[in-house]
Amino acid sequence: MNATPATEKLRAESARFGVNPYLLTQGKDGRPHAVAVSIEWHGDRIVASTGARSAANVAAGPLLSLLWPPVEPGGYSLMVDGDGRVIGSGADMRISVTPTRGVLQRPGKPAAPSARACSSDCIPLLG
Repeated sequence: MNATPATEKLRAESARFGVNPYLLTQGKDGRPHAVAVSIEWHGDRIVASTGARSAANVAAGPLLSLLWPPVEPGGYSLMVDGDGRVIGSGADMRISVTPTRGVLQRPGKPAAPSARACSSDCIPLLG
């Protein structure tokens, strides 16, 4: 599947942040579950390593987020929301993520006022 220009922009930013974001899913009890994962891009999708608990969470509710902390002090975090699905099984189990929203965000007021939907300093990338 070919990636859109917005997805290409997101892909470029994720390359700058590295291949080890945090995967955030939601358990049956509604509590968040966060784990460090390794990712790679496959066309317009992100494929992440996973464990049994994250896979079970995604199978029960596919909405998830990936979070990359800032790479420099005071820098932006990269946040990606997406729809996940479990692929493979056993030791080959992974999560395929279709990004639905991506944003660079950091605390504080925007450097320049804009009509963006952010109340903090953010740069929308996708969605």
